[in-house]
Amino acid sequence: MPIASNCSKPRRLALALLCAVAGIAAAHAQDATAPTAKTQSPRQNSEIWEKASAKFEPQRRALLDKVAKGENAGPFRADWASLQAYRSPAWYDDAKFGIFIHWGVYSVPAFGSEWYSRNMYVQGSKEFAHHVATYGPQAKFGYKDFIPLFKAEKFDPAAWAKLFREAGARYVVPVAEHHDGFAMYDSKLSDWTAAKMGPKRDVIGQLSKAIRAEGLHFGLSSHRAEHDWFMGNGREFASDVNDPKYAEFYGPAQLRMAGSDSDALSTDFTYVSPAWLDDWLARTAELIDDYHPDLIYFDWWIGHPTFRNSLPPMLAYYYNEGAKRGGVVVNYKLGEFAEGAGVLDIERGRLAGIHPTHWQTDTSISNDSWGYIEHDTYKPPQELVQLLVDVVSKNGNLLLNIGPRADGSIPQGAQDTLRSIGRWLKTNGEAIYGSKPWRQFGEGPTEVVGGSFQETKTKPNTAQDFRFTTHGNTLYAIELAWPADGKAVIHALKPADGVKAVSLLANGKAVPFKQEDDGLHLTMPAKPVGEYAYVLRIELTGQGAK
Repeated sequence: MPIASNCSKPRRLALALLCAVAGIAAAHAQDATAPTAKTQSPRQNSEIWEKASAKFEPQRRALLDKVAKGENAGPFRADWASLQAYRSPAWYDDAKFGIFIHWGVYSVPAFGSEWYSRNMYVQGSKEFAHHVATYGPQAKFGYKDFIPLFKAEKFDPAAWAKLFREAGARYVVPVAEHHDGFAMYDSKLSDWTAAKMGPKRDVIGQLSKAIRAEGLHFGLSSHRAEHDWFMGNGREFASDVNDPKYAEFYGPAQLRMAGSDSDALSTDFTYVSPAWLDDWLARTAELIDDYHPDLIYFDWWIGHPTFRNSLPPMLAYYYNEGAKRGGVVVNYKLGEFAEGAGVLDIERGRLAGIHPTHWQTDTSISNDSWGYIEHDTYKPPQELVQLLVDVVSKNGNLLLNIGPRADGSIPQGAQDTLRSIGRWLKTNGEAIYGSKPWRQFGEGPTEVVGGSFQETKTKPNTAQDFRFTTHGNTLYAIELAWPADGKAVIHALKPADGVKAVSLLANGKAVPFKQEDDGLHLTMPAKPVGEYAYVLRIELTGQGAK
């Protein structure tokens, strides 16, 4: 019989006392989850988190001291003037194609997107409604309660690494910590890690070994900066985010104060404490020291003005460490670094022309989410191959994301697409790996809309669209559709370029050509040779070879 019904008929003093204790506990639990958006200041939010994570202060301080000693122990100083001398390493410039992996606790609900951890606390969102209907109110079942369900029982790092090599990737970048604050590595600065909870495996450590065993470069991404505010909407109503018991995990959970354009960080006045900046720097140093990544990807919020003085020490520390082993890469979004102090990344978009220094675009193989969600759809291999070709022709790399399921399996649709890309690269990789841009990136009527988050605005390519790459005296003209009449013209090639021979990489056979004043005229086979994009190998002896 429920205690409450017995409480209404007190028969024993002990039972009455038990009822009172239960009532007090229930009231305390209710108070602990009560809204704090209007009762706590941003500084108080941060102080609660600082108290919850105070036991890690000695380890944090040791890491910060190490950064201070190492930030000038090499060719770089911890200032922007010095950091602008950075150049991307040859291994990265030649790699052209990498794999991004968004995998974490957010793969358990598998709904909406990888931002489920935030959006489940945003009243009025589809994730909020889904969460309440599926799991109950956030005061009873919060994001933390997904962690025991994140078991990764099918996670096979060696099989993953083999798949990525088959896809033709040359580097792999798993997310070490997403905005949700759950570390996928064995951190000495948190109890909320995959090594201690959920899978109880050092996911990043196991992946680094498997990826390097396949001869690939290993990178990682950190989205820790955004965790300062990522769970903040949970303070606006009764939820577990308000409970100091979970402050170590949920972080300061500040209410974000962004302007009308949430991506414009110059108008973002969200509170960031000095303690949070120290923790961010220490966690980044920990990743560098423990896993020695060849690349670190940061999301956009490190561009927030409060991070400006924390970035140079981190970059100098990492670049000086990386200089001892062939050079490393840090990806940044436009405006986050002094120009040239890292490798520019364009998210879900491209550049309109050749960039003077190496750059990268990152996009997801799926259309709706970076992390796994049910019923997501996948981009076709042709679209991704042509994206790769366009980016490489403009002096860039493609970082293509996949989202594994919570159990560690990679959806078959993603596997099939990766292997299709790998087959194309196996045949045509000569035009991609180690290539350099030509005097122009391409030609044709189809215009590429430049900038981040513009990928859906580019129209399908035609047989008049070409992209160019080079190796020495060899020009690769990559036709982005097969000509229906078997005739093609490359207008960029003039008589002075001295075309000596033309062949198709897909079958190695010569292609008849005739040089005219308006360009190089080609007679192609009646039916397509190969798939997705068609590479012509052109030997030059004149000006075009320069």
